[in-house]
Amino acid sequence: MIIDDKHLLADKLKGGLQLLLLVCVMAFGVSAYAAEAELAEVATALGGSSEAEASESSDGSTTDTQSKPPVIMGESTNNAEIETKPTPKKDNDIRQRIQGIFSEIDGLQAVSISVTQGVVTLTGETANEKKAQQAINLTNRITDVVTVEDKIERTLDVQDNVSTVYQGLKNQLRNLVKALPLLLVGVVIFAIVAWFGSWLSNRTNMWQRVTPNPFVAELLSQTIKVIFIIFGLILALSLIGAETILGTLLGGAGVIGIAVGFAVKDTIENYIASLMLSVRQPFRARDQVVINDLEGIVVRLTSRATILMTLDGNQLRIPNAEVFKGVILNYTKNPERRFTFELGVDANDDPLAAIKVGLDAISKLTFVLDEPKAIAVINNVGDSNIILEFQVWVNQSETDFAKARSIAIRETKHALENEGFSLPEPIYRLRFNDKLEQAFEYIPKTKSTKEQEGATDLTITPTTAEEPTKQIDADSKEARSLDDEEKKRAKARAKYILQGRNADEVLDARPDAKLMEKVEQEIAENADETDLLNSNSPQE
Repeated sequence: MIIDDKHLLADKLKGGLQLLLLVCVMAFGVSAYAAEAELAEVATALGGSSEAEASESSDGSTTDTQSKPPVIMGESTNNAEIETKPTPKKDNDIRQRIQGIFSEIDGLQAVSISVTQGVVTLTGETANEKKAQQAINLTNRITDVVTVEDKIERTLDVQDNVSTVYQGLKNQLRNLVKALPLLLVGVVIFAIVAWFGSWLSNRTNMWQRVTPNPFVAELLSQTIKVIFIIFGLILALSLIGAETILGTLLGGAGVIGIAVGFAVKDTIENYIASLMLSVRQPFRARDQVVINDLEGIVVRLTSRATILMTLDGNQLRIPNAEVFKGVILNYTKNPERRFTFELGVDANDDPLAAIKVGLDAISKLTFVLDEPKAIAVINNVGDSNIILEFQVWVNQSETDFAKARSIAIRETKHALENEGFSLPEPIYRLRFNDKLEQAFEYIPKTKSTKEQEGATDLTITPTTAEEPTKQIDADSKEARSLDDEEKKRAKARAKYILQGRNADEVLDARPDAKLMEKVEQEIAENADETDLLNSNSPQE
């Protein structure tokens, strides 16, 4: 009855202390972990004697207490609660259990065990650090072990360590020999699945029927091939019970793939750009395009670059990443193309009459289109002339653009001159004041070297304020008559030259066939290579 009263009093006291500590934790924000540890210490101090007394039965015998969840009170090798009254019998049981375990493990037979008050002391020898840590870890797993004192000597003996490794390799080799038939079956299964995937990916006609784009068809076939290879590898590893190896391989492949991806970023970017260009088809072979200010005729589109033939006849390779992100100007997409040029007429001439004369001359050219119709506008009024801009349309698939523009400028210029319109050069007028003119009168007239050779005298005749207009008109008429004579001589010279041999080639505006011959030749030479430009694919 006294024992029961003690138990009741202890329980009430313990409950009151727990409630008090809980209120303190809530009031001051102490962590729950520290509060639980403090509560356990108080409870152990107060109820230790009661628990010890309660463990005694009516006949005086003791009952072993069960292990409770570990309570961390600091660093310890064994976190289980320590018994209040250890017994020599239990120490002996711990020692025998550990010794029995060590006797069954190679390399731990020379380890000696002594147990006092639940503290295990390991002495003796092990071959290396690995065996010593194994002994310590096994000892810590034994129930009722308080802590482990490590006094094991690591001999690091060559013979012991080599013999251990040799035995491990020997066992692995023995297991490998036993598993050879299973490995052979796994290899055969992998080979069959991989061969079937390769055979399926080589069915080019089937993939081209699935998608008309050759690049997408090739990408799809290669993807199927890789899928079958991975599937065969999974089957083979599952057969031999090595599925964990597959996870390791995939993890390593993922890390390697990220590193390789950063290393070949430009190559991958070009590959993706090739895929998008092959799907979008922004141009065809033989199209004349301008890509980022680089002009040429398209030869083919590969998985890495776009091949152009420049107008100079040189091969130009542009990375597909730049092509995909760049500005593309396709001249062949719309055969109708407009060129412009400017001519200036005298400020005294009527610009609309000059426009009519120029357009009449342009309309007589065979390569000029009737629709859209050629037009001309007054672009600017200069210091000494009026600038006219002519806008002419041609079919660039049948006409050389540069030649057509050159011929149109010539014919328009001649038509204006034949109708009396002048194409003046800049005129500069110099004015002198009276004092400067008087100074020129006193310049001594000496014969220069040119005068001695028969040249005319250079004289300056000053004019009065009433005479400048008459003098300018006279000079203008004289200059115009000289220009007319010069123009007549130039036209006669041009007429004579253009009647000579091969003169028609100068006036021929047809495209140069040599450049297209070079393009066709290069396309034929690389016919075996995959061209991602397909005329059957839709074009954006």
